[in-house]
Amino acid sequence: DELKMLTDTADELRDGGAGIPDADLIREPDSDAVRTVFRLDRHSKAFRRLACDTRLAGVAEFLLGDQVYLHQSRLNYKPGFAGKEFYWHSDFETWHAEDGMPRMRAVSASVLLTPNGPHNGPLLLVPGSQGVFISCAGETPENNHESSLKEQKVGVPQPTTIERLARQAGGITSAEGATGTVIFFECNTLHGSNGNITPDPRANAFFVYNALSNALTEPYAAPSSRPDFLANREAPEAISPVHGRLNG
Repeated sequence: DELKMLTDTADELRDGGAGIPDADLIREPDSDAVRTVFRLDRHSKAFRRLACDTRLAGVAEFLLGDQVYLHQSRLNYKPGFAGKEFYWHSDFETWHAEDGMPRMRAVSASVLLTPNGPHNGPLLLVPGSQGVFISCAGETPENNHESSLKEQKVGVPQPTTIERLARQAGGITSAEGATGTVIFFECNTLHGSNGNITPDPRANAFFVYNALSNALTEPYAAPSSRPDFLANREAPEAISPVHGRLNG
């Protein structure tokens, strides 16, 4: 019943039933299909409650050894036949350069809202890559997020770097699971995903937890900070993890 409530809510958000402003929506590069809904915790009471759940926030506290706050939340879709790939990148490289996150003290929790199998574009990760900071070549263009959220070309590692790290790791891990699976991964982990050419859609809710001691400063390698929907720049307020079942 918890999962049905979340998946029904995710469908409603994707279809625009919640009156989400266009600024919080990212669409596929060559269609009007919704790719991402940002500020998920603000657009949905159910997902706001999920973000504070001890099964997510409590685990994030344990992993980071600190109180946590929500740096970013989003709903990612890969519709059947139309979901595009997302190239290899480290979240921390962008969050450090463009958002001003000082250190690698954040973790992402991905809640699978559909089955994520080997064929419908699951998250791919390079194990151990979180221990290597990859400084990407090139200057950060102004308003880079406007294009990078649809198709990232700046702030991505060189193919030789990806190959070296993958060989060192002994391969690439595919984060697969049934609906309701939660996958935690460290903010500097190299990851990406393939396109979805199957009939089976993929949908995941992402919550990025940052350590309270790691609040954002000014960007380290960009002329200005990105919009608030990408990085919570308000005075951080620690989450008090909530026990118990979700309800509408």
